[in-house]
Amino acid sequence: MMDNVDKIILQALQENARISNADLARKAELSPSAILTRVKRLEEQGYIDAYAARLNRQLLGYDMLSFVSVTLQRHEISQVSEFDEAIRQIPEVLECHHVTGDYDYLLKVIAKNTADLEQFLIHVLTPIKGVSRIHTSVVLSEVKASSTLPIS
Repeated sequence: MMDNVDKIILQALQENARISNADLARKAELSPSAILTRVKRLEEQGYIDAYAARLNRQLLGYDMLSFVSVTLQRHEISQVSEFDEAIRQIPEVLECHHVTGDYDYLLKVIAKNTADLEQFLIHVLTPIKGVSRIHTSVVLSEVKASSTLPIS
């Protein structure tokens, strides 16, 4: 069970995963050793999945961001599993969600340019066994991009 101190710790780590243990202790008004114990417990309990640096995709040459909707031919467990495994191996796919509605999957995909996106769609995504239909929406501008969860 999380208490208010755990929530303070999680919020602070979301804002800055590189915060020092001493600064985190000051924020939570606990000793550094008590904070370290709590952070380890939150990690062990699965509240903290990982620590990562968020990179600027555009500075790394990925100027295009797209959302790609995919429909499978059949919804058999084997086909779904094969698609899931194939997608996990593709670095250009930042996120993949199995969804309800008109399509089966929604992918968040990066590309360097239009030719790169075309190559991805034709030579990487389309050949995956079971893919029936693809619909691509190119992002014109990012209004909000966050990985911070509300903690209440």
